[in-house]
Amino acid sequence: MSSRLILSACALSAALCVSLRTARADSPASGTGPVEGDYVVRDFKFASGEMLPELRLHYTTLGKPRRDSHGRVDNAILVLHGTGGSGRSLLNEHFAGVLFGRGQLLDSNRYFIILPDGIGHGKSSKPSDGLHARFPEYAYADMVAAHYALVVQGLQVDHLRLVIGTSMGCMHTFMWGETFPDFMDALMPLACLPVQIAGRNRLWRNLLVEAIRKDPEWLQGEYKSEPMGALRTAAGLLLIAGSAPIQMQLALPTRDAADQFLEKFMQRELEDLDANDLLYQVAASRDYDPSSGLEKIKVPLTQVNSADDFINPPELGIAEREIKRVKGGHFVLLPASDQTHGHGTHTWAALWQQHLAQLLQASQP
Repeated sequence: MSSRLILSACALSAALCVSLRTARADSPASGTGPVEGDYVVRDFKFASGEMLPELRLHYTTLGKPRRDSHGRVDNAILVLHGTGGSGRSLLNEHFAGVLFGRGQLLDSNRYFIILPDGIGHGKSSKPSDGLHARFPEYAYADMVAAHYALVVQGLQVDHLRLVIGTSMGCMHTFMWGETFPDFMDALMPLACLPVQIAGRNRLWRNLLVEAIRKDPEWLQGEYKSEPMGALRTAAGLLLIAGSAPIQMQLALPTRDAADQFLEKFMQRELEDLDANDLLYQVAASRDYDPSSGLEKIKVPLTQVNSADDFINPPELGIAEREIKRVKGGHFVLLPASDQTHGHGTHTWAALWQQHLAQLLQASQP
């Protein structure tokens, strides 16, 4: 998971970024500036059988599409955000500032970069727009299908040079590789596992969802004011899930420092959280499980996790086991250090960009 708040707790000081929240920084890298837009899918049918007459998909792009001699787009890159985030949440100094600038690996003067908001996130259709708990119960398969419609129908892109995703976007990247195996040249999932969510990972998600659903002030999603008890519990779970032990110990070395940080963190998080949106965002992972289709992936794939990731603990050995089933798959585990940021390491591109460079080289068309 990740980004914006789910897995959030970013820097209340320049020294501390223990988060998953990639996102309030909004300054794009040098190069072609960001362009925002909306694409509306009519009569979108969800896997649950529910339907929305109009599904709004918001997106941000940098650069322009380029077509080869056969008329196929050959420079499009799809960048997928984490839970609670948005496309613009990745336009920050640690991600876009390292990747999208002139002369950088994903130079927006060279590539057409697509940063969509997932269903239920950012400025795309979501429960807080008005339907509240009557909003369709979307899952990851719906989010991937909607983004495919945006890319192909909305942006007229018929091929992707790369799909790269953080946290939830990491999980979606595996799904893209299985569902549309001929649609891209390379895949880079950052901070996830290609198996169903179980064990501790599922427990903390269930605790968050139940904290909202069991709060008497939630009122089956029709609350007039936010159920603050539930949101405080949810924010605390997100803080721990996104924590980076070395970074936290360095930045919060005393009891007073830790207590003061927590107070400020809660004040900040509770200003932005919407209970229905958060409930749906976390619950969307409920049936994720790409493990049965890993052999369907045809293109080079480099998966990167960090050793201090609470959500994807390396001691389970799952990534090393499953990557063997991906033809052209490669797994990188970044050692925990005073440079990594727990689950949120996915957003600090300087720590893994050399592996992206190798992937781009290996996947040259």
